[in-house]
Amino acid sequence: MKTFKLKGLKIVSDKEKEIDTKVLTLIDGLVINREDDLGWLIEAYVDSSFHAYFKSIEEKQELIIQAKITREENDPAFFITEIIGINKINEDNINIIFQGNVVDHRKSRIEELLQEILEQGYQGASLLKKFKESI
Repeated sequence: MKTFKLKGLKIVSDKEKEIDTKVLTLIDGLVINREDDLGWLIEAYVDSSFHAYFKSIEEKQELIIQAKITREENDPAFFITEIIGINKINEDNINIIFQGNVVDHRKSRIEELLQEILEQGYQGASLLKKFKESI
């Protein structure tokens, strides 16, 4: 297992045929490469104001997230994940735990691919299915 510092996190989603990103302000976070069939764990420690947002997307089977690992100036890594936990830490903070797999492509290619798929009219579950087939 290898553990890294999470320095930035965005949730990437489709919204009316456009790519929409939700930027999270992190208090802290970890990225763990489990080096097994279960893939990666990403823990984001954030303000509790994000609780309603994460509850609204918790049931999605697949979320695309963009994580900056170790240093903020590093290129982001893309992951196809699901939320496996939302935990209240104290009155002001929560943590969200994602589990998934890294997508081994550069950011610009991922964005181009998503835009192409959106232009083809895919959205929602069919967008994610087509994206996974394309990578």
